[in-house]
Amino acid sequence: MYRVAGIDPSEDMGWRMYAEAVLAFNLLGMLAVYALQRLQAVLPLNPSGLPGVAPEIAFNTAVSFATNTNWQSYGGETTMSYFTQMLALTVQNFVSAATGMVVLVALIRGFIRRQSDGVGNFWQDLVRSTLHILLPLSTAMALALVWQGTPQTFADAARIETIEPLRLPAGHSEPRQTIALGPVASQVAIKQLGTNGGGFYNVNSAHPLECPTPLADFLQALAILLIPAALCFTLGEMARAPRQGAVLFASMVVLLVPALVATTVAEQAGNPLLASLGVDQAASSLSGGGNMEGKEVRFGVAGSARWAVATTAASNGSVNSMHDSFTPLGGLVPMWMMQLGEVVFGGVGSGLYGMLAFAILAVFVSGLMVGRTPEYLGKKIEAYEMKMAALIVLVPPALVLTGTALACATSAGRAGASNPGPHGFSEILYAFSSCGNNNGSAFAGLSAGSPFYAFALGVAMLASRYWLIVPVLAIAGSMARKKRVPVTSGTLRTDTPLFVVILAATVFLVGALTFVPALALGPVAEHVDALQHLR
Repeated sequence: MYRVAGIDPSEDMGWRMYAEAVLAFNLLGMLAVYALQRLQAVLPLNPSGLPGVAPEIAFNTAVSFATNTNWQSYGGETTMSYFTQMLALTVQNFVSAATGMVVLVALIRGFIRRQSDGVGNFWQDLVRSTLHILLPLSTAMALALVWQGTPQTFADAARIETIEPLRLPAGHSEPRQTIALGPVASQVAIKQLGTNGGGFYNVNSAHPLECPTPLADFLQALAILLIPAALCFTLGEMARAPRQGAVLFASMVVLLVPALVATTVAEQAGNPLLASLGVDQAASSLSGGGNMEGKEVRFGVAGSARWAVATTAASNGSVNSMHDSFTPLGGLVPMWMMQLGEVVFGGVGSGLYGMLAFAILAVFVSGLMVGRTPEYLGKKIEAYEMKMAALIVLVPPALVLTGTALACATSAGRAGASNPGPHGFSEILYAFSSCGNNNGSAFAGLSAGSPFYAFALGVAMLASRYWLIVPVLAIAGSMARKKRVPVTSGTLRTDTPLFVVILAATVFLVGALTFVPALALGPVAEHVDALQHLR
């Protein structure tokens, strides 16, 4: 492969050359996805005869899949041909995930190398990530999903006779139902393992063919967190300091578990407005109870809450329930998990390099407070690294808040919200929180197919992905050139339980101070309105 592409895998790239390769490769992939969507009407493997995708949707989707966001402002089975789903979307699921992994590995090399000008070879890292990790895992996952009943076929949609005819307006009825098929399992496998989240079907993992059985549900939920969690220990192995990786993993768990509990409790408590009408929402032998609006009966409250928190923590974006139907406080938690910067496991690679930016910030601030030398993994943290880390931490919130304000201030933005008041604001805030942090999930009540949202959310996805990758690689290059410094009594230890608390608190406080005012206008205000209505 290297010979065919004219690549010398032994070439050691400086951080600027590495960044140029990342940006060029992603740009070409984006253009290819756009072209395939626009031309799909004349391309093969289109048994339903779907037309070319509209320009604004094609642009938004190309950006979305290239940036590992996988925001979908279209219905997959009614918009994309099999050819587009496979060659455009599934391929980007692999290489966008691999891009996050290689940038992380370059950053780790920056910490472990001594007085070096290089951070690795992008092309070699890309091939290794795809061929050695993502493809084998995805193959096994796809076969398991086919075994459980997920379709993997080039056949046209199935048309079946229904037990009871579907009643249509004007007294008409339809005795047949169309069930969309296609190469589903292969896309779902990498959708979860690569923390992509883009579903083959419009309702994503809530569709019984994307997630057909309890075992399929378990495997997909495991796949969402598998690689992001494993990469914490990859860092420990590469740095020859396993405790450092364990500290990062523990910090993520400390933030994840309370969020999972909070969402489950809020949803299990049910809708107080329905309770005031005498609706029984208590758990019993006949019902799981709680707020079941927008949820699959087969998943229930617990399964839906678990998935919602995991998918927003891990920058995955897939859904097995409609987050727009969660209670105000239940919907607040997934929104806030994204607003933390997608560093609680986060995307494949991108979550951990985001958490390392917070670690640099935590080391610098806590070191100044107690008079210790700001160091991390044996390298001094100086002004340049702090400037780059500040960009990584602050760019996503700026995109989210600016985009939300712009949408609320314009008629085109307000027209997309399907609900008035605080909940409509929450729909807009959630959309920009998702795209501004490369997550991809949606509240589902926002009509995001308009030119305004297609362009605005596309810009947010682009900026959030690449305005972070470049500073991350800049830190890698700066660290690689530095000497390692010996540990002394003045060094702040970063492999202790105390640093777990410091790091988790830093992430929590940055998220709280940045987004609490916006959350107060949305889900908090909606919750207060409901309580006042009951009084």
